[in-house]
Amino acid sequence: MKLNKIKAKFIGSLALLFAFYLPVQAVAAEKVVATVNGSPILASQVKKELGKKADNAANRQKALDGLIDDLLVQQAIRESGVRISSGQVDQVFQSIADSNGLTWGQLLDVLDYQGVNYHQYRNQIAHQLLMNEVRQQNIGKSISVTREEVDALGNSLQQQAEKSGKLKKQLAPEYRVRHILLKTNPILTDQKAKAELSKIRADILAKKTTFEAAAKANSKDYLSGDKGGDLGFAFPEIYVPEFAKVVRSSKQGTISQPFKTEHGWHILQVTETRKGDRTDDFYRQKAYEQIVNKQAQEEARNWVSGLRKRAEIKILD
Repeated sequence: MKLNKIKAKFIGSLALLFAFYLPVQAVAAEKVVATVNGSPILASQVKKELGKKADNAANRQKALDGLIDDLLVQQAIRESGVRISSGQVDQVFQSIADSNGLTWGQLLDVLDYQGVNYHQYRNQIAHQLLMNEVRQQNIGKSISVTREEVDALGNSLQQQAEKSGKLKKQLAPEYRVRHILLKTNPILTDQKAKAELSKIRADILAKKTTFEAAAKANSKDYLSGDKGGDLGFAFPEIYVPEFAKVVRSSKQGTISQPFKTEHGWHILQVTETRKGDRTDDFYRQKAYEQIVNKQAQEEARNWVSGLRKRAEIKILD
């Protein structure tokens, strides 16, 4: 892959990350225009925040207010005692590489091509993770979304898309699954449940019995057991994560190895697949994200406003 092509794919992620990073600047011989709990804000920072906007009193005040808010958040991070591990930074770094179709090494090449120091970049990732964690601690518990709100906004968004001619069906795989469930107890341990399911699986494969008969005779999911283990067609997301993962990874017709979920031990078989209409779910999810984002923005403003009220802010210019 050529570097210029990598650059084109990567630049959006890089710009987004840098947008949240406020570099530490030397204060020697620079004009201080404000202090926040004793920490300085420099004229050069205000100028940088202004960017290409007109250099007038209103814009300078808006830039200064933004810098004050940023500094208050950074101070709150330091006081929170929150720590970010190297492993957490590694995960984000790998996620950035994956989302841009790059390997770890290729991402390092892009950073080098952009003139970005690797260690500085990791520090920026850690800084953003810290900001997210502290904000979540302070505003996450205040966010509340009801099913009625989501349904109402979801229906409205879907109707708007339909009226504008932009409505497109959202299709996703649905799987018809059957399973056999064994639940552990003081007598049937994890080891015994797994071994028993392995034997049942082997008997089915050897045609000593059928999946349907084995489910009826052994499954502790009595509702589906009476139907030969059949759960019908469903999107994987309705199941617990461990079950959904096996559903997605199973080839149609094969019987999985025994695996454990919070419900017990299972074997499963995907018997059919089809494209299911998830348009309603798509707009409900879109509605949920809009509601959460709006509440999060409001709570973030309230949180920073509270930090301002408790802070000692001095405007020197």
